Amino acid sequence: MQKPLIVALTALFATGAMAAEQQPHWNYQGKEGPAHWSQLAPGYETCAIGHAQSPIDIRDATRASLPRIMFDYQASPAEVVNNGHTVQVNLANAGGVEIDGEPYRLVQFHFHTPSEEHIAGRAFPMVAHFVHQAADGRLAVVAVLFREGEQNQALSQVFDAMPTRAGENVELAGSFAPQTLLPPQQGYYAFAGSLTTPPCSENVQWRVLKQPVELSQAQLAQFRHLYSMNARPIQPLNGREVLESDH
Repeated sequence: MQKPLIVALTALFATGAMAAEQQPHWNYQGKEGPAHWSQLAPGYETCAIGHAQSPIDIRDATRASLPRIMFDYQASPAEVVNNGHTVQVNLANAGGVEIDGEPYRLVQFHFHTPSEEHIAGRAFPMVAHFVHQAADGRLAVVAVLFREGEQNQALSQVFDAMPTRAGENVELAGSFAPQTLLPPQQGYYAFAGSLTTPPCSENVQWRVLKQPVELSQAQLAQFRHLYSMNARPIQPLNGREVLESDH
């Protein structure tokens, strides 16, 4: 595994107060906001100089006959963490996905509001990022967009357990089935990108599902009570190709 990716994984999977002490402080506004991330630590330069940064505005994607994402999620013990930037759900043994013939293990998922990814200039109220890791350390993120509508029962299991203070974590009483957060139709947009938080490491495979799922206005307010805005601004495409599956 390349050293930058090791650093990225350490930052990505670290949780709680100890992680907050170890990592340089950053946030989404002001002097520690996205425009200044690259200046906050020696390992954060990619946030400014990278050429394949995420998130992006998805528009004019090229239709292609892409393979389906092979989801093989399983119910797993779960830990809900308020890490100071978002609410993250760590999963012990939740299965994974196969992307382009490569297996990736689901490690965690977390939330951003509004959605970091835009579709033809439009942001959604929220997005969940499902973070997967291959045996060699490479990352793949599947993004599930949320629109306002009916209450999302699967989401309630997580949101009703959300710790209110940064650094706190709660073990869910029962197991969590991550497949319950996926939309029925799983066509997607595909592109190469990066982590959307420092250190903004690149070589991350992104799959953004085209069909959104619903959450209620009350659920959105429940999350925004903790994090009213935790989305990185749209990044330049820099000539990257964005593909759209034909299913």
